[in-house]
Amino acid sequence: METPTLNSLPSEDQANPAPAEPKKEPARQSLHYRLVIALYRIFAIAVLYLVLAGIVAYAFVMGFYAVNSSWAAPVILSAADEKSLDFRQKLVTSQQTIEDLKVDTNKLQSGLAEMKKHRGALLELEPELQQAIAREKTHNRTTGPQLATLDQQKQADNVKTQKVLAQLKEVETNINKDLAAGLITKGDAATQLSALNTAQGAYTDSRIAEILLTDNVLDKTTTGTNSLDVLEKQVELRSEVAQLDVAVNVAEKQLQEETRQIDRLRDAIRTAKQSPYYLNASGEQRLYFAFVPYDNQANAVAGAPIYDCYLNMLACRKVGAVKQIFPGEEQAVHPIFKTQIRGFLIQMNLDHGESAKSKTVFLGRKPVLF
Repeated sequence: METPTLNSLPSEDQANPAPAEPKKEPARQSLHYRLVIALYRIFAIAVLYLVLAGIVAYAFVMGFYAVNSSWAAPVILSAADEKSLDFRQKLVTSQQTIEDLKVDTNKLQSGLAEMKKHRGALLELEPELQQAIAREKTHNRTTGPQLATLDQQKQADNVKTQKVLAQLKEVETNINKDLAAGLITKGDAATQLSALNTAQGAYTDSRIAEILLTDNVLDKTTTGTNSLDVLEKQVELRSEVAQLDVAVNVAEKQLQEETRQIDRLRDAIRTAKQSPYYLNASGEQRLYFAFVPYDNQANAVAGAPIYDCYLNMLACRKVGAVKQIFPGEEQAVHPIFKTQIRGFLIQMNLDHGESAKSKTVFLGRKPVLF
């Protein structure tokens, strides 16, 4: 082990060094650093609590609207909306259809009246035609045999007349001979010949009358063309009546159907006039509506008070009442959850029109504990 020498021992100056001055700058930096760390921690804690408060508030709002059954979402309708314009177009089309159907029904009614009048006239003509046919048949049955007998007698008379005319030819020959012999004058001969010609003409007329009489007998004792013409007229009359019956039946059914269609369209228009889109498009004053989901239907009652709240649930005040409920189904987006929901519209009487711009209002009562 080495023994320390004199030179290796520390000097007096080295053994007792002079005291150093304090370093102030690092102390300030340390203080500033601790202050920044404290502020950062305070800020972090504040932000954390704010985030937690936001999460709690969001969860509370979500839970509140999940269990609350009295909220409704105001809806602002405009006459220029697509649904309103489409509704007005369909309404105008329905009214025009009604007018067209009314014109058609008036035509059908006039046509029916005319067809029934014509049918009545034809039906009145039918018995008269039947009676005329019956009278003609009865008359033919009576006069036919009589004419047949007279025809036979006329034929017999013509046979006799023909024999007489054969004798008159001999008389004519004798008159010509006497005239040639000068036994009679020419005047006497002309007179006698004229009488013979008259008798010949009477015989010819008698034969013509007999032929006409034969035709009359044929007409009255058989079914001739005249009788067939009458029967054809009768068949045409009955056919026209049958066609009129068919036309009247079709027209009456069409009239009933068009009348029912007019009634259905009028009912549809009456129902449509209770739609919010019709009231909004035709009303002169501003109307207010709200969407109510089916889950909140129990609180949507005509006359129920309406409350508007700050922050959608706090410090609520009464702003109006429910005027009427519309039955048609509507679809909307949930004002909080942003999901598609189904429900219906109501009309609101609002004392404060600004409440129609709120995200939600409450029906019947204020939210619980607020």
